[in-house]
Amino acid sequence: MAPVQAQVLPPPPESGIVPEKIRDGIDLLINGEHYRHTGDPQMPLLWYLRDVLRLTGTKYAGGHGGSGADLVLLDGKAVSAIAQPLARLAGKAVVTVEGLAANDGSLHPLQQAFIDEDAIGCGYCTPGWLIAGVDLLRRKPHPGDDDIDQLPNLCRCGCQTRVRRAIKRAAAGKAGPR
Repeated sequence: MAPVQAQVLPPPPESGIVPEKIRDGIDLLINGEHYRHTGDPQMPLLWYLRDVLRLTGTKYAGGHGGSGADLVLLDGKAVSAIAQPLARLAGKAVVTVEGLAANDGSLHPLQQAFIDEDAIGCGYCTPGWLIAGVDLLRRKPHPGDDDIDQLPNLCRCGCQTRVRRAIKRAAAGKAGPR
């Protein structure tokens, strides 16, 4: 067997491509995934979610929040996404309605309770109700009617009674097929 000779490769041609340094930006965790925003630091979280990441569950319902349709969980607490500029979110964890279900696709107990109680009218306010309900159940595992009535959500379809039943159903651990 002949000895193997080292092959000398010619140098690569000049391409003119120079890699950029990693851009400074705002790092945040959304639904368990890392993102870096390198644009306007004053962009509201709502527009980043909807227009950049295409997570459209969180809804626009006015420039100051208040109707509950734009709620997300920020480090576990329900907040208005329109009122949160990205500059304030560095290193924070955000969960949207899309992030409530488990990785295997199984629904959060409150999502299942909403289905069980038919608590979804037109659906516009539903993501906000789910986020507010998850936050409420974290703070108060067995909420009463007064606790639920204090949630900042508005529903023009009249689903509040069914929403109340769904939150209580999830609190009681009864979400799932009847």
